[in-house]
Parts: sequence; structure tokens; C-alpha cells
Amino acid sequence: MSKLYTLETDKIVVDNSEIELLILRPTINAKSRDKTPGILWIHGGGYVTGMAKMIYMSRAIALVKKYGAVVVTPEYRLSGQAPYPAALHDCYAALKYLKAHADELGVNSSQLMVGGESAGGGLTAALCMYARDKGEVNIAYQMPLYPMIDNLDTDSSRDNHAPVWNTKRNHMGWKAYLGDLWELGENVPAYAAPARQTDYSNLPPAYTFVGDIEPFYCETLTYIENLKKAGVEASVDIYPGCFHAFDMLMPFRKVSKKAIARFEEQYLLACEKYFAKQNEQ
Repeated sequence: MSKLYTLETDKIVVDNSEIELLILRPTINAKSRDKTPGILWIHGGGYVTGMAKMIYMSRAIALVKKYGAVVVTPEYRLSGQAPYPAALHDCYAALKYLKAHADELGVNSSQLMVGGESAGGGLTAALCMYARDKGEVNIAYQMPLYPMIDNLDTDSSRDNHAPVWNTKRNHMGWKAYLGDLWELGENVPAYAAPARQTDYSNLPPAYTFVGDIEPFYCETLTYIENLKKAGVEASVDIYPGCFHAFDMLMPFRKVSKKAIARFEEQYLLACEKYFAKQNEQ
């Protein structure tokens, strides 16, 4: 059986640090197919752990194998190497790489998308805000799955003892990522903690899902609600009784299969509906 995708690597330099990129490209009908969406997928790990190779257990791998997308995932600097804004700068440089190499990769530059799980979802939201404000890359769609975006406790992240991710780990992750900014609380920059954003206008359309017993339940719903209030098309699916990253850790469960199918359905709808033409440089 022929392989459904190929793996390539490349490197970029950001703030004098060398960042590796994993590039997954479909092989089926590669020569005959039209240009496909290009997706920057950002791994999770609470900003303190994780690796680019988590792509193989992520929702993004199926977008390559089943639907022919091109996915780029960066080995961004974790908090132990450098706190905020290192990870954001790395992901933004990877996004600019995706735009600059769109033709070479067979990507439709009008359908650059960004997604990720957990901290990767938080970086997705932050990156969309950062890219909007810089005006260099236009993002067509965002998929911040159960994103880590609020440095302050919410009703669901306060005193949370659910499996996988809980209040204690959440505080540790934010303190490591924010460094000296941790003490600023509600005055933390929105690029660091997207929940601090006050202007949600002109951000990309969004889809996400979240379990209702995990810490990020409330902040996920608030993020989607704020997008909708600003006139941005956005939706969220809620899975009762599900903990953080349930779809990745227990993909064999019926509820996980439902969440996965729904995610892929929303991605295919986005492919038909959302485009963002790049500005001439």
C-alpha cells in the first residue's frame, strides 16, 4: 500500500534560534489535484512540554491523509527554553513560511488555516490576533481546539481536579509561559493570553470543541461568544463528561469518534466557504 503522505523538514531562524518545521504533504493524486488548503498546526502541552511529532496523534493528520491538505507544524520554543513571546514569534514565522512557500507546497494561499490543541489552540487564537494586527498574512480559518487562553481562573478552571489537566497544572503552565508577566494578571497582553483581548473584530471564522468537565470549558465558550458578538462566524461543540484532550487520548470511544467526525465535517465546510486573499507585498 502506498503512503498517503510524505514528511519533509525545513528550518527557520527566529530570534537567533533555529526552529524545525515538519511538513506533511499528501501523495494521492498530488500531480493532478488543485491547490489545497495550507494548515499551520500547533502542538499542545501547556506551553511547557510537547513536540511537533504530536502531529501524528492530532486531528490534523487526517486532514492530510483523508482530505489532501498540506500541514506545517513548528517545533516552537517551550517555556523552559524561552517564555512568551518566543512561542508566538516561532509560530508566526512558520505562518509566514507557509505563505511564502505556498506555490512550492501546492497550497492555495487564499486558504491558509491555523489550528492546534490546548496550548496549541491558545497559540492559534493569539496568532490570529497577531496576524490580523500586523497585516502581513491573512488567515482564512482557525481551529483552536479546547484552547488554553485565559491566565486567570474561570468557573471551570478554578478548583478543577479532572484527569489530564487541572488547576495546579494550569497555574504551573501559565507561570512558566508568562514569566515576569504572570504578576500582571488581567493586564497581561492579549497576544500572551488571548482571553485578555478586547477587540475580536476581523478575526478569522472559527470552530472548536471542548469537554464540559475540563478546565478550559468556560474560556472556550467565552472565546466563541466574543467572536460571534464581533460579527465573526464561530461555533463550538460541547461533549458532556469529557476531560481535556479526550479525542487524542481515547480516540476509540464513541464520543471521541463523534467529535472527530464533527471536526472533519466542519473543516470540509470551511474549505468550501472561507477564503482570505493575501495582500500584495
